[in-house]
Amino acid sequence: MPRVKRGVTAHRRHKKVLSLTKGHRATKHSIYRRAHESMLKSLSYAYFHRRERKGDMRRLWISRVNAASRAQGLGYSQFIEGLRKSGVEINRKMLADMAVREPESFAHLVTLAKGKV
Repeated sequence: MPRVKRGVTAHRRHKKVLSLTKGHRATKHSIYRRAHESMLKSLSYAYFHRRERKGDMRRLWISRVNAASRAQGLGYSQFIEGLRKSGVEINRKMLADMAVREPESFAHLVTLAKGKV
């Protein structure tokens, strides 16, 4: 059986890791061992922050809806409670979008919620 030289596989794997760590500082983008550690850490951060971003966006939508509903004279919690009691099932993302792009229809929702609170 012929001898197998493994340099090509290892070189390809090293190149892949070094390309993933391209923007990292110091030796974390040039030395393979440090780059591998840096890559593992950065990929775990990316995974965690993809999930964290969903909560960030929800907080942003809530603050936008709160600001728009307070401008109409109703607090956020009362607004959401009024919508729930009036049977309007619309998510916070759509409410925030309406508050920014369609203020007149958002004002209509606020008056609807005021009637139920």
